[in-house]
Amino acid sequence: MNDGLNRRYEKLKEIITSLGKVVVAFSGGVDSTFLLKVCMDSLGSVNVIAVNAVSPTYPERERNEAAELARSAAGRLITFAAAEMENPDFVANGPDRCYHCKTELFRTIREIARKEGFAHVLEGSNADDLSDYRPGQRACTEAGAISPLVDAGLSKEDIRALSKELGLPTHNKPAQACLASRIPYGMPVTIDRLRRIELSEAFIRDLGIAQVRVRHDGSTARIEVEEKDLSAILAYRDAIAEKLTVLGFMYVSLDLQGYRAGSMNDEIVAEGDGLA
Repeated sequence: MNDGLNRRYEKLKEIITSLGKVVVAFSGGVDSTFLLKVCMDSLGSVNVIAVNAVSPTYPERERNEAAELARSAAGRLITFAAAEMENPDFVANGPDRCYHCKTELFRTIREIARKEGFAHVLEGSNADDLSDYRPGQRACTEAGAISPLVDAGLSKEDIRALSKELGLPTHNKPAQACLASRIPYGMPVTIDRLRRIELSEAFIRDLGIAQVRVRHDGSTARIEVEEKDLSAILAYRDAIAEKLTVLGFMYVSLDLQGYRAGSMNDEIVAEGDGLA
């Protein structure tokens, strides 16, 4: 571990230790798993609660993995049913969709923390997230959630490196995001669309392609994978096209630009919609 990374890691541990008792918003992804591990190591399991939202916007596979990770950390896990699909502002899927989702999420986590007698709620945004369009971060701030990975200056690369040092199985886990992020702004988020995306991506992952997004462009499934996997998609194109057509897509396309995190934000970034 280089000196700069070690300093950032030590700063993170200092921040967490100063909080005493924490509730961690836990998804089972790279960032929140690392954050939970450091909290457990710094504060002890009795002072840490992981809270996981069960929602149709996250794949069932991810929910199961999150529960297993929490159990393996010997920590306490509280799950609850998220209510964002009952919020018409979220379902309408405007560019501020994530704000409405996170507002609902942290309202419930705050209530859980209050009932348990825990003063602090932590969430796993990292320093790299500050450079992307993330309206959900405003909801975190409004809820008083603490972002210790940001405060310690830890990037995604830092977190992966530290996760590997700590022996976490998520150190090389592909980036994940809620399924609603595959639906273009302005197209309502529905259970049917979310399920169609979930099953499409699961099918492609089961072919051995770890990083994939199936963007729901109207009647078209636009597949994004890393450059190294483009040839694999073409090799399996008949099976993929057949499966995704059965799931309800009329057309199946491969994005030659490959996987880009937050690619659905490209249009609003170009237009300056909601950006400083």
